[in-house]
Formats: sequence, structure tokens, C-alpha cells
Amino acid sequence: MSLYHLQKFLYTLNRDESAQHRYRSDLDGLMSDFDLNEEERTALEEGDIGLLYVLGVNGQILMHYAAFLGIEWFDYLDQMRAGIEKYGPVRAGVYTMTGGGESFTAEGKDRS
Repeated sequence: MSLYHLQKFLYTLNRDESAQHRYRSDLDGLMSDFDLNEEERTALEEGDIGLLYVLGVNGQILMHYAAFLGIEWFDYLDQMRAGIEKYGPVRAGVYTMTGGGESFTAEGKDRS
């Protein structure tokens, strides 16, 4: 997995208007500038917030990408939760989950 390159892609996209233009006109070309694996490329092509979260993308970077895609805040949060249900616990980065993704807080258990 190339989490660094995936986050670098999103960081660049979030801040560079020319990258945003390329995203809309030549996504494959833009992605080729970064060392991304097939799963990461698919997540970006599909705008799959849940998979990107599970892959370990930092929430500060991911929320800007979601906004770029036109995803509302609460839908963004729901998509992250759905990603865990669909793909399993967060695999890498600062949000890496242990215990199979089970919540250990009272608030988290109340959502189940």
C-alpha cells in the first residue's frame, strides 16, 4: 500500500487548481503522477470515501476531498462508517483500528 502517495495525491488535489482541472479532464493522467496501487486508483475513480478512509487517509485531507466531490458533511461521516462495514477496519495511518473495528466507547456501542 502506498498511503503516503495516496495522501499526497489528495493533498495536492485539495490545494492546486490545476490538479483539480486535471482531475476532471484527465484523472488517469493525474493519478499516473503518483505511485498508487490498483485499490487506491479504484477508490479515487469511484470517489469511494469509505474505502479511502479504511485505507488510512487522514480525515483532514479526506474531508476536503469529500467537499470537492460535493458530499455533504453528514453524508461524508456516514460514508466513512459504511466503509468500515463494507471493507473492514481502518488498515493504516493514524486511524488504524484494532479489535476488528469494534468501538470501545459507550457512544460507539450505542450506535450499533
